[in-house]
Amino acid sequence: MKVYSDTKEIEFYTLKTLKTPNAGKNLARWLIGIFIVFLIMLFLPWQQNIRGNGKVTAFLPGNRPQTVESTIAGRITGWQVQEGMAVKKGDTILTISEIKDKYFDPNLLQRMGEQNSAKEQSIDAKLNKATALRQQIQALRKSMKVKIEQAQNKLVQTRYKLTSDSVDFESEKIRFSNFENQFERNKALYEAGNIALTKFQDIETKLQESRMKVVSAENKYLESQTELINAQVNIGGVEAEYHDKISKAQSDLNATLSNLYDAEASLSKLKNEYVNVQIRKDQYHITAPQAGFVVKVLQAGIGETIKEGEAVATILPKSTDVAVEMYINAMDVPLVAKGRKVRIEFDGWPSLQFSGWPSVSVGTFGGIVSVIDYVNSSPGKFRLLITPDPEDEAWPEQLRLGSGTKGWVMLDSVPLWYELWRQLNGFPASLYEQPEDVAVGKDGKVVKESDQKSTAK
Repeated sequence: MKVYSDTKEIEFYTLKTLKTPNAGKNLARWLIGIFIVFLIMLFLPWQQNIRGNGKVTAFLPGNRPQTVESTIAGRITGWQVQEGMAVKKGDTILTISEIKDKYFDPNLLQRMGEQNSAKEQSIDAKLNKATALRQQIQALRKSMKVKIEQAQNKLVQTRYKLTSDSVDFESEKIRFSNFENQFERNKALYEAGNIALTKFQDIETKLQESRMKVVSAENKYLESQTELINAQVNIGGVEAEYHDKISKAQSDLNATLSNLYDAEASLSKLKNEYVNVQIRKDQYHITAPQAGFVVKVLQAGIGETIKEGEAVATILPKSTDVAVEMYINAMDVPLVAKGRKVRIEFDGWPSLQFSGWPSVSVGTFGGIVSVIDYVNSSPGKFRLLITPDPEDEAWPEQLRLGSGTKGWVMLDSVPLWYELWRQLNGFPASLYEQPEDVAVGKDGKVVKESDQKSTAK
């Protein structure tokens, strides 16, 4: 019993001398602390976002880099600018000379002007001829009217004469009938011996004279009928004659007018060619379409031939209009709407971006989604145009068009554990609220709907 008691005491003493290492305790504390912090962080708000890459551009198409093209074909005779030079609207970039033999004549405009003058004089002559023919037609119509009136008057007179001759003829027939009855009675008396032969012969002579008068009156009556027919025919003849003259004059007038219209068409064509040649001479000086900087010269040496519509230089317009052209995946397009906030990181500007916590990000700039393309720009990619956020820090003035960018379109806030779970399962981002509708002005600046309503009031 004594030995057992000693042994127990020895073992107890050894255990008392053993101690747990401090490093293990510290590690356990740290692991527990990290686990607690991790649990707390899981419930922190995380703002969902959509990532995209792009570049700096101008919002308005007219402020983007553009090529200056030659309107006509020609040969380069001299450059008036260098790369990087600032130019104003209308400044000459280069001059070219003519290469088409049709325009080689240095006096081409003068000769075309002479042709126009000659054609104008020809048109004046045809106008005068047309005026004379119209006056001739008018005179013929007046003359026809007078001649027809004269013929109608003669017809009336002939009718009156025919009536008079008809009455004379009837009168002579009655007189002849009376003389004939008288002759028969006196013949019976003469045969009976009651009258003398001299008296009977005198009556017979009067009968013959009356017969002659009847024949003469009948001839006059027949002549009057013939004159009436001739007078009626004469009216138709006068009308036919003058209609023929008028038709011929009208035909000459129509031919003159046809020639006149052809001459006017030729004159219009000549004037068109004259103006075209005049404008073509102005195209020998290729000028800047707007103020800006010559970025790159696309043609080289003196004497080089360029074609119509061929670009000769690239110009960057002077403008403070900047925007970001950002491309996102097609699956993210339904989650983006106009007016969504965007955080942008520009190449060359140091930044520290926490996509889910934009409030603690450093070196990024705010933007707003202003345009969403309706068709894909490349397979699986859609383009967004981001303009500066008027409520955020202004974008750097040193930005150059074409610089690379990274962007995050900000969506709604969710717990961090939900975002991790969503990412692990590949689920789309949540979308609960729609941003306020926005409109973009002509200057590329965002105008909210509330501001539009207040302006309208």
